[in-house]
Amino acid sequence: MRFKDCWAATLAFLAMASSSFPPQKPVPPPCRACSQLVGSFKAGLERTKRGHGGGDTAWEEEKLRSYKNSEVRLVEIQEKLCSDPEVVNKDHCHNLANEHEALLEDWFTNNQVQSPDLQTWLCIDQLAVCCPANTYGADCQPCTDCSGNGKCKGAGTRKGNGKCKCDPGYTGPNCNDCGPEHYESFRDETKLLCTQCHAACGEGGCTGGGPKNCRKCKDGWSMDSEAGCVDINECLEQKRPNSCRPQQFCVNNEGSFSCLECDRSCNGCDGDGPDMCKKCADGHDLRDGKCTVRSDSDSTVLGEESTHEEL
Repeated sequence: MRFKDCWAATLAFLAMASSSFPPQKPVPPPCRACSQLVGSFKAGLERTKRGHGGGDTAWEEEKLRSYKNSEVRLVEIQEKLCSDPEVVNKDHCHNLANEHEALLEDWFTNNQVQSPDLQTWLCIDQLAVCCPANTYGADCQPCTDCSGNGKCKGAGTRKGNGKCKCDPGYTGPNCNDCGPEHYESFRDETKLLCTQCHAACGEGGCTGGGPKNCRKCKDGWSMDSEAGCVDINECLEQKRPNSCRPQQFCVNNEGSFSCLECDRSCNGCDGDGPDMCKKCADGHDLRDGKCTVRSDSDSTVLGEESTHEEL
């Protein structure tokens, strides 16, 4: 077999083999992976925390102290490490725990008192994969101030550029301006509140709340000198851009319209139900203002009437 054919066969086999295995769960970024490991370890600390069994004797106090940093407790924590629902990729978490087992044991045995925050001690100081809050990047530089209306890109990690990712409705380097289709509904020295324009407002947004403050109306709305943008009733025959099918009726919506199916008793209709038929469908008769299914007795009566008329 030629090399090219052999290589193609190998690739085909690998593709087939990989399809028989379940898809791999995504590997979290370094900081998040470390944080998940720390969260699971902290959950183990809480789970293995023991209270007093009864009295406050010196013997009980000493026993509790010896257990707090004991190998027995560490083993109990490790038994369920990375099994928490919050852990996205448990296999990756276990590998990380095995890789840094010595560091976890060192903190547990020797550093809990001096460095009680395991997240800071392990993820920031020892592994250097995370940064303190409101800092980012390789050197943990201060984040841009996002005015409480956005998030710093890379905050708390060794990644990102420290710039703001503004929340919906906000814009600007510091997220201290209102974005498109939003208006400034409140501002003081410390806070800005941007509110979405009315649904009727189109390109250009608005100057305030309600349809009266739209700079331009969206399609399906028209500008009224007093009311502002008002809904166009497309179901009026002269304003309907596209006709509904014969067995449908039109329903006006804000800024648009819908075509719904007529009742099956109808041959054309002006609305929903057997009482809104323009005509009754075959096999149906109009009774008390509604199109109803014709029964056998109706056919017999109709037949008798016809015979009588002929006579």
